Formats: sequence, structure tokens, C-alpha cells
Amino acid sequence: MPDGEIFCILFPVTNTATEEKLMTREQPNNPLHGLTLEKILTQLVDHYGWTILACEIDINCFKNDPSIKSSLKFLRKTDWARAKVEKLYISTFS
Repeated sequence: MPDGEIFCILFPVTNTATEEKLMTREQPNNPLHGLTLEKILTQLVDHYGWTILACEIDINCFKNDPSIKSSLKFLRKTDWARAKVEKLYISTFS
């Protein structure tokens, strides 16, 4: 190795147990912390099915030709509908 030159070896960084504990401590009272909207919606659909979900939350994307993709698109744009989905998730799984 020539004098004055520094060589670095980079290793991929993964979440350690300590980092995961810190991430959970950041929002200890938030039951949705770490969950994506897609995961929330998928679990609700698996639990209730589209028909009952549409009865619980009266929005068209759950009634007319429902799909995860189209529902996510609507929920990401519509705060009130997303809030209802999150509230149902918390009351169902908490």
C-alpha cells in the first residue's frame, strides 16, 4: 500500500436489536408505529373481507370492484378515509 493512501472497506448496515428498540421507544403509545398503510389494509381485508369492510367504512373504493391498489391510492389522498381505516384497525387488533 503506498504511503498516504487510505483504503476503506464498507460493510452493509442492518438494523441491530438496539436500533429496533430505539425505533419502538420513539412512539411507544402509537399502535400503528411501524405499520404501512398497505399492511393495515391487507390485514383488515383478510380479517373482514371487502363486503364487511365496505359496511364498516362506507367508501366506494371498498364497494365497487375493490382492490388493495385502488384503495391505497384513494386512502393516501383522502385523510378522513385513512383515519377511519386506521381507527378500525386499532379497534379490531388492539
